[in-house]
Amino acid sequence: MTVLTTATVVIPAYNARTTIDEQLDALERQTYDRPFEVLLCDNGSTDGTAAHVAARPRCEAYELRVIDASATPGASYARNTGASVARGEFLAFCDADDKVSPMWLEALVDGVRRAEAVAGTLVTSDVNSPRVRAWREAPPRDALQEWWKFLPVLTGASFGVTAAAYRAVGGFDESYRSGGEDTDLAFRLQLAGFGLTHARDAETAYRLRPTRRGLWHQSVMCGRGDARLYADYRSYGMPRRHPVMTMDVIALVLLRNPLLPKLITRLDRGRWVFFAGNLVGRVWGSVENRVFYV
Repeated sequence: MTVLTTATVVIPAYNARTTIDEQLDALERQTYDRPFEVLLCDNGSTDGTAAHVAARPRCEAYELRVIDASATPGASYARNTGASVARGEFLAFCDADDKVSPMWLEALVDGVRRAEAVAGTLVTSDVNSPRVRAWREAPPRDALQEWWKFLPVLTGASFGVTAAAYRAVGGFDESYRSGGEDTDLAFRLQLAGFGLTHARDAETAYRLRPTRRGLWHQSVMCGRGDARLYADYRSYGMPRRHPVMTMDVIALVLLRNPLLPKLITRLDRGRWVFFAGNLVGRVWGSVENRVFYV
């Protein structure tokens, strides 16, 4: 059993002035009964995020520090910069535009009794409209997500890990600039012998992309990241996507596209954008990584 006495919450932020207060307020309501610190890692914001957070009134629940993480663009760099100056034995990660539940930190820390890394739970019902929620499937709440026929994964928006394990594997790989960096970290932790478990009560209200344009860019990015992951982990046994899965997506994109009447397609345009963007991203990623992962 691992017993930890200190915790650090790391939040990467870029132009998050309009959303960060909701997250910081949520962290003030944590049921975690020991002192902890919160690091706002500003990744070169131009909207005054750092100054806005620095001017917040002091709270009793945690110590808030603003960290300059602007030298390199990307959430991975911001997270690693925060982790490098963290005082906690346990590192908890969340995003600047989401909202953690009161039991979030307590549940993550408690999960270390079972494994060195702990995946939280994402809930999309609280901060997204029904229309936006329909564009993507809700993530599972009762178990770890798993990469098909490979290893469990976690999401950078809600997870925790012992500082020792995080540093042992070198933290986030900052060369992952097109998605997949959190899955890569989960794989490296497990391949290094560290455990990964799930904390159902560590809920985070996860904000989805509210426009189809934003969803397209995110889906393409995730597809590129998937192909990069396959290039990096096929030697460890990661399988290529099953041909039936590929053909199903291609058929959906072609035969249920928005140019056809919705009476025929019976598919929301946002849902189509999600699948089409992901397919384009996997093709793009396959080309740039010299693999076939479509």
